Amino acid sequence: MNGTSIGLVTGLALGFAAAFGGFAAFVIVLVLGALGLLAGRWADGELDLSALTGLARDRGSR
Repeated sequence: MNGTSIGLVTGLALGFAAAFGGFAAFVIVLVLGALGLLAGRWADGELDLSALTGLARDRGSR
């Protein structure tokens, strides 16, 4: 799937959540979608979290 298709599916999901579940459902779907995106990017190797772990290591060495 390309970025346009993923954006379309995400927009439809958020639209249905807002239309049928209200604002709270919209926010829940938005947050879970963002977490899913981050997990997917991490699993694909496109998200590098080593900077976060390196920062913690640098603080302890001083």
